[in-house]
Amino acid sequence: MNITQPLAERMRPRSLAQYVGQGHLVGEGQILTELIASDKIPSMILWGPPGTGKTTLARIIAKETSAHFVQLSAIGAGVADIRTAIESAQSYARLGTRTILFIDEVHRFNKAQQDAFLPSVEDGTITFIGATTENPSFEVNNALLSRSRTFVLEALLPEDLEKIAYSALDDSENGLGDQDIKIDDDALSYLTKMVNGDARGVLNALEIASSLLNEGKKRKNAITQEIIETALQKSNLFYDRAGDEHYNIISAFHKSMRGGDADASLYWLGRMLDGGEDPLYIARRIVRFASEDIGLANSFALPQATAAYDVCRFIGMPECGVNLAQAAVYMAKSKKSIAVYGAYNAVMDDVRKHGNLPVPLHLRNAPTKLMKEVGYGKGYKYTPTESDEENMEQIFLPDELLGTSYLGE
Repeated sequence: MNITQPLAERMRPRSLAQYVGQGHLVGEGQILTELIASDKIPSMILWGPPGTGKTTLARIIAKETSAHFVQLSAIGAGVADIRTAIESAQSYARLGTRTILFIDEVHRFNKAQQDAFLPSVEDGTITFIGATTENPSFEVNNALLSRSRTFVLEALLPEDLEKIAYSALDDSENGLGDQDIKIDDDALSYLTKMVNGDARGVLNALEIASSLLNEGKKRKNAITQEIIETALQKSNLFYDRAGDEHYNIISAFHKSMRGGDADASLYWLGRMLDGGEDPLYIARRIVRFASEDIGLANSFALPQATAAYDVCRFIGMPECGVNLAQAAVYMAKSKKSIAVYGAYNAVMDDVRKHGNLPVPLHLRNAPTKLMKEVGYGKGYKYTPTESDEENMEQIFLPDELLGTSYLGE
């Protein structure tokens, strides 16, 4: 056992039989199991939350298929590193050995870096496996995406995390088995809930908890919930301000307000604020919601939303959290109307469809004599001084759009 390695690294599964979770991919008869068994590994992208076994699975695939394995991290690697890996792959290919090039956090590679290994994927010099926590549809080049199969990994279930925890506590060679440590049921249940399906989070917490047991005058051998709470320091709710979960949660927040569920709106708001989201970002979304989803159904919604934005700008977090909560509940409980939103979208469609339609002459301003001579402003009826009948006869839209009613009135 290499005690200098973190527990999470020491406990990393070395074979498919040891791998925990992702039964929809590596269970009996499932797609990746069959591909590994037949030694027909395509280039692929493993997409899933942190700690769900993406790197481990890539290593196991290489080992099970006797492939040369090269691992790069998109955080620190560049085009030169990719070229070196390709040259190595070419050397192994001459010996009849396949090379799997694994790129962790591939979404961090720019287009030039992704393009650097694309020809080698196409000619079979390397089998590419990329790992990402972000939606590959947005973060991976279409050319690379079209040449790879995407497999979605899911957050590990509590029972999976419990199995990993017990394995670490029992394993004397790589884990904590030689320390004879036990864990309370309540502590384990709490731990598996708070790490959000992240196996690495479980192992890191156990490693810290084991060191906490050795502190003080008398050594303890039972991990309690209190010790787990200390090890975690914070609930550590998964929320990535720049990633998929950011968009997932703001979507849930918006749709909860739209659906009139004030409780759900508050929950998703709390998730964002606890995860460190910029309160002004949330406030801007509420301002947008006030017109998009409420509109004319409640003319006070927009002032309520802009007031919340101003408060966030003036006092910031944590004080403004309750102001955002008030605004979110107000939006959720308000009547809804998308008449203005729909009308605006219809207008923009016509603007793009018809281009720059000329303003009718009678609506044009005529500050100069020449403009008056060519007809600018001629025939315009000043609405406040005209009768209702005359005002109804006046035309305000371009000829091509006469009769159009965006609000359906």
